Amino acid sequence: MDKSRHIKKESMLKALEKSLGIVTVACKKADIPRSTFYKWMREDKDFEAEVRDIENIALDFAESHLHKQIRDYNSTAATIFYLKTKGKNRGYVERQEITGAEGMPTNFQIKIIGRDRDRD
Repeated sequence: MDKSRHIKKESMLKALEKSLGIVTVACKKADIPRSTFYKWMREDKDFEAEVRDIENIALDFAESHLHKQIRDYNSTAATIFYLKTKGKNRGYVERQEITGAEGMPTNFQIKIIGRDRDRD
């Protein structure tokens, strides 16, 4: 890889770190087109790995703020969000039950509609 491209990639990675992984912001700061960034992602596995590391750092940052809201501010919304996303295997999930007329399951209605079509 030529030296100027390496410098541009390093500049992009630093900008990406400062923007917490927001590609558009980082591209503007590094003066690199988004298309170039995605081309580098496709063609340079080392660059892609570094970008993924930055994304994980940004995710860790966001998670630490979520934990802070739960711990320090006793945020019910933050607690619920955490349980819905991280506590799924413990049953903290929202489920929607879709029913048809008179509370009958929708698959029952589909069977009736299918039979009616066969009669016509």
